[in-house]
Formats: sequence, structure tokens, C-alpha cells
Amino acid sequence: MFPKRPSNFIVTVTCAIALLHFGREVLQPITLALVLSLALAPLIRAIGGLGLPRTTSVFITLGLVVSAIAGAAIVLAAQLFALTTDLPQYRAEIRAKLKEVQVLTEQPLSRLPTELLDGVTSAPPAATSLRSRRNNQPVPVVIQEPTSTQDSLTRAIGIVSGPLGALGLVLVLLIFILLDQENLRDRVIRLTGQREVSRTLKGLEDAAQGVSRFFFSQFLVNIVFGAVIGLILWLIGIPHAVLWAALCAVLRFVPYIGALIAGGAIAVFAAAVDPGWSLALLALGLFVALELVLANVIEPRVYGHSSGMSALAVIVSALFWSAVWGPVGLLLSTPLTLCLVVAGRYIKGLEPVSILLAEAPDASAAQRFYHRALSGDAGAIIQSARVFLRKSTLARYCDQVMLPGLTLAIADLRSGLTDKAQEQRFRATIATVADTLAAGNAARARRLTVSMLNESIGAHLRHQREERLGRWQGSLDVPARSIILSVGFANIREEFRCELLVLAFREAGIDARSIVLDDGDDETRPAAEHLVSTVFVGYPIDTPFDEWSTAVAALRESLPDAPLVTIRPREDVPADHALVAERVDMVLQSFEEALAFVAPVTAVKRAA
Repeated sequence: MFPKRPSNFIVTVTCAIALLHFGREVLQPITLALVLSLALAPLIRAIGGLGLPRTTSVFITLGLVVSAIAGAAIVLAAQLFALTTDLPQYRAEIRAKLKEVQVLTEQPLSRLPTELLDGVTSAPPAATSLRSRRNNQPVPVVIQEPTSTQDSLTRAIGIVSGPLGALGLVLVLLIFILLDQENLRDRVIRLTGQREVSRTLKGLEDAAQGVSRFFFSQFLVNIVFGAVIGLILWLIGIPHAVLWAALCAVLRFVPYIGALIAGGAIAVFAAAVDPGWSLALLALGLFVALELVLANVIEPRVYGHSSGMSALAVIVSALFWSAVWGPVGLLLSTPLTLCLVVAGRYIKGLEPVSILLAEAPDASAAQRFYHRALSGDAGAIIQSARVFLRKSTLARYCDQVMLPGLTLAIADLRSGLTDKAQEQRFRATIATVADTLAAGNAARARRLTVSMLNESIGAHLRHQREERLGRWQGSLDVPARSIILSVGFANIREEFRCELLVLAFREAGIDARSIVLDDGDDETRPAAEHLVSTVFVGYPIDTPFDEWSTAVAALRESLPDAPLVTIRPREDVPADHALVAERVDMVLQSFEEALAFVAPVTAVKRAA
């Protein structure tokens, strides 16, 4: 993952950061134009879908965007001019509020003991005389000539020309990038080489879709937020609500800091409008409440995986890019980092960036299950399982999460990569998770008192079911051919898989029960062969094949009318799959296939 020589990696990163910082005058407009081209891509595709050529679609899009920005600028300029006209009447109120705040902040200091301040307030006579002599010195008077209109106009043009020139340069670059987009893509592919065409195209598509989706979602959310804030401010009687609504919508594009600036500006203006503090506190409270609802409820649903970055990554990227590129970097921090995260999935050198900053680490659900089980975090596993089971079945959870996670654990246990304490913690966690799933999705996780050295997890699950349902795990007064029998052997893995299969069937409303063949309890079992419709016999994982084959033959003799089915595990096992298939009626590949195989049969039996 990381280079073998850390010094080379550090030198490379340092050079890259130095290039970004000292080359920002050139890189900023190019980057801004590239990001804007990705943001405008969906609108260009939508207009091009009407049958227009790409060049026409590009210029129509740019015309619409420029017109919308110009119209918004005119409206905001009018609002800003009206605000500057009304500012003198708010000046006295602002001064009064500042004096109140000053008194409130200085009042605690006045309560300090006076003797603590004696040394500060008293001054030696020499210092006093020196201060008086300095105060008596004449103050030089500087005569300034009045500023002419031409000088003011020149100064204003000098201030505005810089940003306007930068915006013009970005606009020109944006036009050429949009018109020459396919040519630029071909050049990038040529640079990466013909062998990497598929990965390069996939990376470019992911980056373009991620940035476009992020900007579109953020644009909609911010516009709606600004409109709601403007309506609220207008309803509570704050002037220039349109200006503050636009300010909120624009500043929310700046991560975290923008919302704080907008809320503070609204609170200060509300304090200037109202003689008291009630209007300012009301406006600030409504703004904070709406911001919390938006950030914690609405944005996660609207954005989904549009950003593809964790919350911590957004903050870190904002700090980094603002330090390197200033305000422009802060504005572009999320899309730039998102492009790096996407590139890390396809470029080996950027893989650490993707792993550290992506919304979810590049780990499967089975790997996360294993990591949490190894650390003893049963609560996180159960919470994740409940989320999974709201949309799917326990059979699919076993196939996609639990059984692959157990396979990873067994491989590490056998290779000696885990110590004894981790092994015990892992087994106790699996037992807790299995016991909670067996008791139902609504059950709370609880630590088991069962010693994992004295009883396997599968045996514990079976005994728990027998305690709830009786010796035979349910009534024997049921219709013929309505019971699914899961047969296992008395070893840890196969017995656990046997009991998991029973849990998956019972979660689907199927009457499934289990037995262990070599538990020495065959003589006391009732003659209930006519109740069994299908027998699922465990695949020989740890059981010797000859022993397994003999047991399967005995099952076929005692249950001649029930088909024998086994489920082949995904991990490598020593048994010959062809020989296993010869001794059973069917070999399935997953618990889901077993559920689909059994469900029609049980439905027919219930109807009968």
C-alpha cells in the first residue's frame, strides 16, 4: 500500500504540496474551470438530449448560467444598495448594543479584589511625569488634499479589475474545456497507455459523476435552504430578507465556515434592527434549528453517497486546501479531494488517499464483521445486522456477511495470526450475535454466561431452542412432510452452520429443526420420519469423508422419501465435490438457494 522507502514518499508529497502552493496562480484558474466543467456536464447532456449539437449545447448552457448569475447579481446589488442606504439609521443601535456587550464582558472584572489591581492602576511618579510630558507634546497636523473623482474611479477599477480578470480567464478556460472535452479525454487515455484504457475511462466517469452529483445536490439543498431562511426572516420582520437568503445560499457552499458566517451576519443585523435582543435571538435560534435539521436529517438523505467522503475527510480537506490555496481552495476543497479519492481507486500511488478519506473503507461487509468480532464489538455487529435484516433475509445475511466473515476468522486462527485472548473474545462475540439473532431482531445484545470451552456455539443455539420449544424443538402434532430437518456433526463449524440454517428457515416462517448424528441420542428420538419433507445434511468440512458418507447412507435408509440436500461452502474444503454430489440428491450453493428450494414445498404443505 505505502511505498517501501518512506523518505521517497515524503519527498514526493512535499514537492507536490510546494508545487500546488507556489504554482497556485496558474493552477487555480485551470482547476476551477475543470471543476465547473464537471458541474455543468449534466445540464449540457440534458440540452444535448434534445438533438442539438454539442457546441450549441455548450453555449446555451453557458448563456443560461451567465444570465442566471447576472440576474441574481443585479437583484443582490439592488438589495445591497438599499441596505447601505438604511445603514445610518442602524448605526446608533449597533453602537448601543456594542456598549451593552462591552459592559457585560467587563462587569465580571470589576468584582475582582481591588488589591489585585493596585499594582496595575498605580504608576510611579517618574512614569507619570514622563507620560504628562509626552501628552503635552504638540501633535503633528497632516493636510490631505481632497480626492478627485478620477482618483476614486481609478482606485475602484484597480480593485475590481483583479477579480474580473480572473473570472474572465476562468470563463475562457471553461469554454475551451467544454468544447474540447472529448479531445482532452483522449489525451489522458493516451498518457495512461492503451492497456489502462478501461481503468482510465472508469476513473474519469466516476470522478465526473461524483463531482456533478455532489454539486447538483448541494446546489438544490442550498437554494432551498436560502429560500426557507428568506421566508422565515421576512415573516419575523427582518428587512432585506432576499439579500440574507442569497447570502446563506452562497456561503453554504463553503464547508462549515460559511454557515457560521451567515448565521452571525443575520444575528448582528437583527440586533441592529430591533431595540432589544429578542429579534436577534429568535433569528439566530431559527437559523441554528434549520441548519441542524438540514445537516443531520435532510442532507444525508439528499446527498447519499454523492460526496463519497467521510465527515472527517471533509474537514481535513477544507483545512488543507484553504492553507494551500486560500479562499479558492476552501471553496474547491470537497470536489478536489473527491477527485483524489476516486483516483485512489485506480492509481496505486493514490490508494492511501482513498483509504483514509473515502466515506467507507475499501472493506467488504464480511471483513468488517470479522474485524468487529475480533475486537469484541458485538453491539456494532448486531446493529449492522438489524439494518441489513430490515431489507433482506437472515439467509442472505449469513451468505454475504456472517459465513464469509467466519471463513476469514478460521483462516487466521489456523495460521496462528491471532492469540488465545483474541480467539476467546471472537468466540464469545459470535455466540452473543448468534444468540441475539436466534431470539429475534428486536432482542437486545447480552453477554453470554456460557463457557465457549465447554459448549460450541451450535450446541448452545440448539439447547436454547429446546428450552423455548420443548425437547423436540416444537410440537410433533404437525402435518405430514412439513418439517425441514437440518443434520450436522458434533464439530464446531459444521454444527454451527447446521444451526444457522435452522435460524434462517425459522426467520422465514418455516418449521426447521436440527439433530446431531453422533450425539448418542438416536435411541430416544421419536418415530417421526413421516413429518420430514427435506433433509439438509451438513457438507463434510471437518468430518472425514468416509464417516460422512456412512452417515448419509444411514439417513437415506431411514428417510427414503425425503430428498437429501447439502449446501457447499464457499471456502476450500478437503472433500471431493464430485463424490459428495454422488451421495446426495442436490448440492446447493447458498442458504438463499436453500430457502428458495424449501419455500414452495412448505407453502403446498400448509395449503393442504
